[in-house]
Amino acid sequence: MLELRPTCEHCNTPLPPDSPEARICSYECTFCASCVEAVLRNVCPNCGGGFQPRPIRPARNWKGDNFLGKDPAGTRVKHRPVDLAAHARFSDLIRSIPPEER
Repeated sequence: MLELRPTCEHCNTPLPPDSPEARICSYECTFCASCVEAVLRNVCPNCGGGFQPRPIRPARNWKGDNFLGKDPAGTRVKHRPVDLAAHARFSDLIRSIPPEER
């Protein structure tokens, strides 16, 4: 189950569970859409993968207790700003490769 991390790892912008701005990689590294586009250029600084919009967990119990009330969003902040120079060197090597082919 996704942690639904509460903030962007780079800029620390709040990303509540219903935020359409949250982006995650396959390891659930979490960044805001602005950082993914402008800073990271769709290359995860931790694994090299691409990003997708984070799914939104229902706030209401529509079926089977599968909702935020039973499975709340994570509260642990992982604020670890990206070293921009190091990321530029890293992402220059792979950003031209589509994420599904990396």
